[in-house]
Amino acid sequence: MNIHVLSCALVAAVLAACSKTSSDPASTDAGAQRGARLRIAVVPKGTTHEFWKSVHAGAVKASRELDVDIVWKGPLREDDLKSQVDVVSSFVAQGVSGVVLAPLNAAALRAPVRAATQAKIPVVVFDSDLASDEHVSFVATDNLAAGRLAGEHLGKAIGGQGNVVVLRYQEGSASTQDRERGFLGAVRAMPGITVASENQHGGATTETAFEKSESLLLAHRAAEGTIAGVFTPNESTTFGMLQALRKTNVARKVKFVGFDASEKLLGALREGDIEALVVQNPFDMGYVAVKTMVAHLRGEAVEKRIDTGARVVTRQDLDDPAVQEIVRPDLARWLGE
Repeated sequence: MNIHVLSCALVAAVLAACSKTSSDPASTDAGAQRGARLRIAVVPKGTTHEFWKSVHAGAVKASRELDVDIVWKGPLREDDLKSQVDVVSSFVAQGVSGVVLAPLNAAALRAPVRAATQAKIPVVVFDSDLASDEHVSFVATDNLAAGRLAGEHLGKAIGGQGNVVVLRYQEGSASTQDRERGFLGAVRAMPGITVASENQHGGATTETAFEKSESLLLAHRAAEGTIAGVFTPNESTTFGMLQALRKTNVARKVKFVGFDASEKLLGALREGDIEALVVQNPFDMGYVAVKTMVAHLRGEAVEKRIDTGARVVTRQDLDDPAVQEIVRPDLARWLGE
């Protein structure tokens, strides 16, 4: 065989081997397989609420500790489903190492997650569950249990008697639906409590939540003392309801248990306009979600479900250092804000 023929044969063999490696369905995930620096996309439900800023800070902390890159991008509003689908699809097309996703809708994000897994890009779901088994792990609060905590606390606060109102968040959000379900299960176990309304949704913004809250309070004549307690399942509905309670002059007269924390909500808790807040640990959620993704990409076993915890916070708890660490994480250190 002459040298030219031999060289051609060697080149062909190398090209065949490379082609086999890149297309082998049994090969490992894309980012780990290439051996390049890991680049992980973190896609929240939205980017405006304080909750997501804490998630972002936790993700940044994990990325620095583990020496990986993260790209933070999500829709501005928590009702922009198309935008979130487009963001995930764009990251898949870019070939990121992995996607860490808080799905806006339990069903609508299944297709982009499937596309990611088919491209050998693993997905860790956090905050709100996905109606699929194609993600490697789910990192979140046990939302059903957290909703139950809210119901038990509100039930005690109103002495186990009276009418309560639930302002839901929006259809398709698995996390808030579980909180609502847990809350309703808890209060319905108390014979003296009647659920006066449970079918209204506040929507994704504080503005829409305020409008719906005000309508609810007026429709049920809350100013006449007909409503003993109110529950809201996330930051935007909680702030919208707080504004409505104040505007209709029934703040403190109606026992109000909300969900999540921001400076304004914590201020209202200290003033007594809010009875209690059920708080998650969004900083830890972002931190653990990124750590879980990196562990998976580096070939380590990860748990299928990871509970990042929740607790009830009252006015008396606010100065507890453990509570302060959860509700006021050092965002400036991680986000430069």
